[in-house]
Parts: sequence; C-alpha cells; structure tokens
Amino acid sequence: MAAATEQSRRTSLPRWLAPVPERVEDLGLRLAWPIVAVNLAGTAFGFWYYRYQFVETPAVMWPFVPDSPVATLLIALAIGAWKLGRERPWLTALAFFGNLTYGLWTPFTLLVFSDSFSYLHPLMYGFLFWSHLAMAVQALVLHRISDFSIGGIGIALGWYGTNLLVDYFVPIVGDPHHTALPVAPNEPVALGGDAHGIAAAGATVLTLLAVYTALSIHVYAARTPS
Repeated sequence: MAAATEQSRRTSLPRWLAPVPERVEDLGLRLAWPIVAVNLAGTAFGFWYYRYQFVETPAVMWPFVPDSPVATLLIALAIGAWKLGRERPWLTALAFFGNLTYGLWTPFTLLVFSDSFSYLHPLMYGFLFWSHLAMAVQALVLHRISDFSIGGIGIALGWYGTNLLVDYFVPIVGDPHHTALPVAPNEPVALGGDAHGIAAAGATVLTLLAVYTALSIHVYAARTPS
C-alpha cells in the first residue's frame, strides 16, 4: 500500500463497502497519530473497565476477555505501523475485524438490554455507545491503508473465530468469556431466544459481516488498476 509519507489512495469501492465520506477518511489519515493516541487511551480505559471480570476469569483465558480494548490496541498498532511505512496486512485485518465486530456488538447489546443497563450513568451509557460506534467507523477507513490479504483475513478469522467459540460456545476453562452482561444468561429476550443466545447471535452475525466485508474489499481492490 501507499507509504505513510503520502496520503493513501482511495480505491474505487461501492458505497456499501466504503460508507465513510472520503473527506472524513482523509481527515482521519491526516490525524493518524492523534487517533493512535486516542485508541491507546481507550485501551487503557477498557482494561480498567474489565478489572472485575479479570478477577473472576482464570488467567489462562484473559486474552479472550477484553474484546474492545484489544481491538483498539490492534488498530493503534496497525495505524502506527502504516505511518512508519511498515503496514502489515495481518495486523490491519485483525484491527478491522475487532473494531467492526465489537464496535457494533456493544451498541447492539446496550440497546437490546437497555433496561438492564439502566444502572449506568447516562453519560457513561452514552460514552460506551458512541465510542464503540466510532470504533466501527474507523474500521471502515482501514481499506485506505490495506487491501486485506487473504492470509491476513485468515489470521483474523482464526483469532476472532476462536474468540467467538470460547466467548459463547466452548469456554474451555470456566464460564463463557464474553463481556459480562447485567442480565441472566437464560433470561428470555425476543424471538424465543435468551440473553446468552441473543448476544451470541449478534457476535456471530457481526463476525461473518467482518469476513464478508474484508473479502469483498480484497476482491474489489484486486480488480482495480494500481
């Protein structure tokens, strides 16, 4: 991809693959280092936010607990690597999967289980909602720095597929390791599904969305002349 010393060219993608306006993408690329700093600050806050869940989780499973902080750390590293002229497709793919999936999953759960989240101060609720949506937006700018190689997509799918399994289906050690929700797992929610099933369905659909979107960007980029 383009070196960090010049603005990355916008590949001709359909609007459904590149919904962020080009001028917003350009602004984000110009502010790359401040965005790295913001994501690192978000990572620190996220690890603090998960402090109680870490205590209740066996240490061997800690890497699967802080989904959003890991995602913001990955995108900080991916953007930083690009700015240094060392963009790594596998790292950018990991950042894309994490920020798109959990940038949308968290607002989804905040809405679906809004009554159970009523204990949160409105400012904290709003912060969690909008900061996670911003994660999804920044994920959708990453096509400007990477074409998402098949190998990179495979690595991202391997990690986030495993994460999905231990979060909801096969915890391996202890209980499922998804972000703790303030609702009983077997609490009926909608469409015959309980809270655990609805949260799992959302994460599964969004992981598949990340796979499809990354593969589509790769295909369109391959068809576009350099």
